[in-house]
This record gives sequence, structure tokens and C-alpha cells, in this order.
Amino acid sequence: MTWNPTRRDFLRATLAGTGALGLAVAGCQMPAMTTSRPTVISPGCRTSKVKVAKLYMGPPKAHWPTPTLEIKDEMRRYEAEFARLAPQLADVDFAVNELVTTPAEAANVKGKLADVDGVLAIHLTMGILPMLKEVLAAGRPTMLFAAPYSGHEWTGYGALRKQPEGALLECLLTADYDQLAAAVRPFRAIHHLRQAKIVNVTTRNFDAYAAKMKEKCGTSIVRVDRQRVLDAYAAVPDKDAEAEARLWLGRAEKVVEPSRDEVFRSCKLAFALQRILDEENATAMTVDCYGSMWRKLPAYPCISHSRMNSLGLAGICESDLQTAMTQLLLQAISGRPGFVSDPTMDVSKNGIILAHCMGTPAMDGPGGPLAPYRLRTIMERQEGAVPQVRMRLGQKVTQAELIGTDQLLFFTGVIIDTPDTPRGCRTKITVKVDGDAEKLWQNWSHGLHRVTCYGDVTADLARFCRFKSIQMVNETA
Repeated sequence: MTWNPTRRDFLRATLAGTGALGLAVAGCQMPAMTTSRPTVISPGCRTSKVKVAKLYMGPPKAHWPTPTLEIKDEMRRYEAEFARLAPQLADVDFAVNELVTTPAEAANVKGKLADVDGVLAIHLTMGILPMLKEVLAAGRPTMLFAAPYSGHEWTGYGALRKQPEGALLECLLTADYDQLAAAVRPFRAIHHLRQAKIVNVTTRNFDAYAAKMKEKCGTSIVRVDRQRVLDAYAAVPDKDAEAEARLWLGRAEKVVEPSRDEVFRSCKLAFALQRILDEENATAMTVDCYGSMWRKLPAYPCISHSRMNSLGLAGICESDLQTAMTQLLLQAISGRPGFVSDPTMDVSKNGIILAHCMGTPAMDGPGGPLAPYRLRTIMERQEGAVPQVRMRLGQKVTQAELIGTDQLLFFTGVIIDTPDTPRGCRTKITVKVDGDAEKLWQNWSHGLHRVTCYGDVTADLARFCRFKSIQMVNETA
């Protein structure tokens, strides 16, 4: 049975300006009780910008695209494109912005690349290959944008990428200037993972995994104990938690099982966890809610996780650090939160049902439309309060899971149903996979959880994975 609510969809308003869930790309509107207001420049990162070196490359008066081309006029034309794309690049600092016309100039600019997250090289005229090789020698991830007629060098880019000197080179050979913004996405992911800090509320030991992630991506993972959460919870004024509860209750299409007190305590815990996140200057929160923290906190953290996801931060279920890293990656690539799921197969539809009790209304990301939701209990516990979210039919999605430090499992598909049944977790989507669902279950490995985000982001993921030496594996192939 598909969930077809009869009430009007009153959640079409964007997140910006909607009280406790409001977030513009440039900053959070946090509740009044919050002592610190993190500036979220873009999802997953609090304050620092992505540092990119923008290098225009080409000798003047080259034969291609034409010897009459004025190279500085060509630069100005590109700069106008970057100005047009400014809303998509609000979190980017073009720390280096130079014209390179000779290999000697390229060699001189190498010293300025040590601190950038990546290099965006723009192919202007024929004759850039020696310059490009000098830039690649700096060892920084490099995206090369080459519009048609730039020059003939494209014939060697494929071979160059296979050589050690081209291991960190990716290319966009296109007349679509919107791809100048896409070129920055893998750098954004590199930056955000390096800047990210995950707070894990647990008693379990995760030091080995944390050390590996710190070495691979720069991500910090820290432990917070139960008493600190209880102290933060006690410090939250009841009036603030009550105001937040009214918002969640008022926006819900229906409150099915949870009591008002359950929602109140969930909102009070959400403010407590937000306070800890702020104090730690962290970007993600996960709680060992089914393990060492089960029934040891005043409420389940589901509303807190949903709220953080809607703010452009990250709330991840069950102290699953592997899944937390995956969500941070997808969030940095797409600008949208992830949906953690416990899947079940339905090959009759060439599909998979992705289910979890905790859903996020802001699956389009901060500033996007909110999806309708009901307030429910956690299905397998029959307690707590969770948003059961109805996601958008026809939406393209990407599912992924980062395995260890060197493999990313993924598949893509389209949402064809939002089942509303008493079986399985509360929030559910049926995804018709783009590949073969039979192969998906036959290939399945590494546990249950997968993370889903809106959009097909596989091209961006592939570039990130190349830069970070991670193997991508399509689970439906």
C-alpha cells in the first residue's frame, strides 16, 4: 500500500526562515537557547572554505582555437561564467587565480599549490601539455576543463591519466559551462571530510577505525559519555524544548503513536546534542542507541538526527561510523543529507526497499522543500518518536557505503513507491535499481546499512574516489 495522505502538503515551504529547522546556505538559524550559532558554509562544514587554485592555461596566439583569440578576453569570458555560478560556489575560495602561458610560469606557480584542496585547470588554447605536466607534478588533485576547440591535447588526456604523473587528473571535456561548478565537487568532499568531526555517544572502543579514517581522510571521531549528555539535557530550558515540540507536532500530518511528552523529551535531547556538537565544533553526531546507550538516555535521538540533517549537519543512527563516513561523503558531494536504511529486496519490481525508522524531511538539502511526515514510534521498539517521511516519487537516488578505507559500494535507481505498511521500519522507499536487482542481492556484502541521497552523484563520487585511491564497486553489475 502506498502512503497517499489526504491533508494538503503544507510542507512546501523552504527551510530558510522556518524557525528551528531553518538554514540558509550561509548560516544556521538555531533555536534561541543555543549558545553558539555555527556558520555552515555548505553542508558538512562549519566555517572553512574549500581552497581551489584556478589556473587558466594556454600560450597566446596559438593556432587553436584561432590565432586571433585574445587570451585575456577569453579569461574574462570564463570569469563571467564563474560569476553566474557564484551561488553554487559560495563555499569556495579561489586562493590562486592566475594565467599560465609557459612551462616556466607553471613551474613557478607550483609553490602556491601546497595548501589548496584541488586545482581547476582551464584549457584555453593549444599547447598546454608541458604546463599541465608541471602542475600535476605538484601532486594536488586536478580537474581539467576543456571546452570544444580548446586544442588537440584531449587526444592524450586518456593516456596521461593512466600514467603515474596523471594519477590525480580528471577531465571535463564539455561545452556545458555549468560543469565548472561540478569540477569543484570532489575538492569539496576532500575538504569537508578533512574538516569533519564526528561525535560518537557510546562506551564502545572505536580507536582503530578512528585512526584509519584520520589517516585516510583527516576526519576526527571523538567519544562523548552518557553523563555529558545528561548534563547538557538538564541545562536545556523546558520552554525551548516545548517550543520545538510544538513545531514538530504542528508540522506533522498526523501524530500516530508518540505522546506529547515523548516528543518533548526528544526535542530536549535534540537541543542537548546540538549543544555538544557546538561545543566540540563538530559536524556529525551518532549515538549508540541500540547498544551501550539503549534506554540510558531520556529519549531516543531520532528527532535530533533528523533535525541535524535538515540543518546541513549530520545525524547518523546506531553509532555506525562506517555509515557516518558515507553520509558525510554523500552530503559533501551532493549538498543533501543521507537516509540510512535497512534494506529488503523485491526483485519482482527489479527493486530494493530501503527502510529505516528515522527519516529526514529536508532530503533536498538546506533551503529545499520539506517532505511530509508523520510522527511515529520506532517500529521494532514500539517506543520513542521518529519522523516517518514520505519521499518524492520519481526521484533519482544514489545508494552507497564506504567500506574500510579503500572501497565504495554503490548503486543507483529511482523511487517508485513509498510503502506504508506495519512491516519493517517506518520510513520506506522502493527503489527500482538501474542495474540488475538479482545481481544486487547476490553481490551483497559488508552488512545491512546503505546510505541514500537524492540525485545521481556517481560521476562526482568517481572523481573523489580516484583522487583518494578508493575503488568504486557497482553492486548491481
